[in-house]
Amino acid sequence: MAGNTFGRLFKVMTFGESHGEALGGIIDGCPPGIDLDFDAIRNEMQRRKPGQSAIVTQRKEEDEVQFLSGIFEGKTTGTPIGFVIPNTNQKSDDYSDIKDTYRPSHADYVYEKKYGIRDYRGGGRSSARETASRVVAGAIAKQVIPDIKINAFVSSVGEIFIDKPYQDLDFSLTESNPVRCPDAASAAKMEEYIRQIRKEGDTVGGTITCVIQNVPIGLGEPVFDKLHAELGKAMLSINAVKGFEYGSGFCGAKMKGSDHNDLYNPDGTTKSNLSGGIQGGISNGMDIYFRVAFKPVATLIQKQEVLDNLGNIVELQGKGRHDPCVVPRAVPIVEAMAALVIADFYLLLNNVKK
Repeated sequence: MAGNTFGRLFKVMTFGESHGEALGGIIDGCPPGIDLDFDAIRNEMQRRKPGQSAIVTQRKEEDEVQFLSGIFEGKTTGTPIGFVIPNTNQKSDDYSDIKDTYRPSHADYVYEKKYGIRDYRGGGRSSARETASRVVAGAIAKQVIPDIKINAFVSSVGEIFIDKPYQDLDFSLTESNPVRCPDAASAAKMEEYIRQIRKEGDTVGGTITCVIQNVPIGLGEPVFDKLHAELGKAMLSINAVKGFEYGSGFCGAKMKGSDHNDLYNPDGTTKSNLSGGIQGGISNGMDIYFRVAFKPVATLIQKQEVLDNLGNIVELQGKGRHDPCVVPRAVPIVEAMAALVIADFYLLLNNVKK
């Protein structure tokens, strides 16, 4: 099965299924001599793990990482870093009733048609649980680029949006509530709405905004490996993501060029930043900011029509442990994928300068 490796110099390959023995990965290309902060890695895993609040899936997984190679006396050695994350709370019986059916808006049908076989337990490889391995890799990538700050937060749930620009937000408040929204008033409304949706057995989507600061000029490799193109690929590879925009995004299509151009200051910075910190596919030193749209979780705890493997339309009610809204737990995943992209380009830029 191809498509399990991401990056060029800082490469990450992940493996494992939602209800298998373990998830894991191999990080290749991590520079030697980095004194790893294991508490920081553990913290990132705690932010992503299930069961952390009343508004997410109640699957209980500690998501403790076991490192197998590439680290000696707490420092990276420059050799591949292998790691595993044991699955300890599988309830595969929750999925026995869907082994002969295809859930709407899941990967069930296309996986079986493509490979001739599928792991129906929680979606197998297509499950969002795979992203646990990405968060480990992203936590290490952040330590490759310690001066670059990456902050993601929930900017909307359903029709509830933060009505402030990111410059007016205090990112230190993101973890102060279960929604991971740094605006307290918006967070309270979002949490109440998610609780209501959960009671209805339904789900809802939302958006995550990510801001990357202290970025050096020169990250990005035109023409096909533009920085925003790689960020877009990284974000769109995350489960449930339906859209990506950076800078002015789709709103820029409504503007005149005279309003949209970022005029220069004498020091090379710009008076505005509708470019989102990227020009010509290369970072310009300004803040990079982008937004990622997540669809509602496809599994509903209510009856739906589904297709079975005999071609019949039958009725099925979802069961098991599922998120009513995925965006709170996806915040560290967005940060992790952003860190992988930035670290990869950072190493490439320094390699070119040598």
